[in-house]
Amino acid sequence: MRVSVVGAGLGGLALAQGLRGAGIETDVFERDPGIVARFQGYRLVLNPTGFRAVRDCLPTRWHPLLDEIVMEASAEQLVLDPRLNEIGRLGAGRTGIVVDRQVLRHLLLTGLTVHTDAALTGYDVLPDGTVRARFAHRDPATADLLVGADGVTSAVRGVLSPRTTPTDTGVRFVIGRTPLTDEFAALSKAYGSKIAGDGVSLLLGAMRFRTPPKQAAERLAPDVTLPDIGDYVRWAMILPPNGSLENLSAQDAVLSRMDGWHPELRALIEQADPDNSTLLSIRVVEPAERWAPGPVTLLGDAIHATSPTGGNGANTALRDADLLRRRLIEADGGSRDLLDAVGDYERQMFEYGAEAVRSSLERLPAFAPGAKLS
Repeated sequence: MRVSVVGAGLGGLALAQGLRGAGIETDVFERDPGIVARFQGYRLVLNPTGFRAVRDCLPTRWHPLLDEIVMEASAEQLVLDPRLNEIGRLGAGRTGIVVDRQVLRHLLLTGLTVHTDAALTGYDVLPDGTVRARFAHRDPATADLLVGADGVTSAVRGVLSPRTTPTDTGVRFVIGRTPLTDEFAALSKAYGSKIAGDGVSLLLGAMRFRTPPKQAAERLAPDVTLPDIGDYVRWAMILPPNGSLENLSAQDAVLSRMDGWHPELRALIEQADPDNSTLLSIRVVEPAERWAPGPVTLLGDAIHATSPTGGNGANTALRDADLLRRRLIEADGGSRDLLDAVGDYERQMFEYGAEAVRSSLERLPAFAPGAKLS
């Protein structure tokens, strides 16, 4: 069996690692001109399902390294005012495993064949049941299965399910990171909580490594090279729906909405790395109609992009990767037909993927009143 994965995000790479470990030929095609052409970092929280999924997709020899570069998360999820006074609670405290997306992505890239500058232009299902993917700047690639793991603007989805399109909630957010120094120790109660300002919400999360990733890899897995990165605070400000940014930079857009805020909160934004601060839109993709069975499927944000307020986007993509990995191993071993294996994956994925999108949208108004939910 041969599998082509379009998209080198966490879900696509986890699938490719899992298949590689099972001896299934897998190529990854990425539209970016280089594997680090744009920053794909920041802290994320993996729930037990997401962490187990990525762990199961990785070689067991890397498990000690994975355990060394994550931290346990526990947050009270308070609601604070801009002066850091408690004014409410968001609900039950959130627990899980915290990991840096950039570090995890580099781990998942190790040993894989990744073709960059490979923007998909279309695909053809051939008479023998295989699928030929066409690219703008490279020769076509033929495989038994094509997996679209290429995000919200998925080119694979555009052909496979053209009526499944992203919905823009109108909500924008600025995300960035600041080195975690002793200066910000007093902000610890704000990590994992929401700071409610005038029409905006600021969310903070600490990323503390048990061992710096580069050193951990050198000691525990010399075949892996991880970024040289230290502890930091990930921050994100959710802006009012369709609010004007007044042509400001990402940092200035945040600071312009922080008049009268606690000086340490303002300092946190002022000292952020401007190269890793960016404005993003919140768009969702809801899995609706099933496409005809065939040698093409979708994974992650390509079919169920969630609002980040749900905290389940990466978790659901990794769950996809592990489930599809298991089904394809069964097909490769001859215990089931390939299309039956893919169909079983899709039936389950549609159900939990739709629930992930719904639950993320339910939480969005708590951070951005007036957001478009449908």
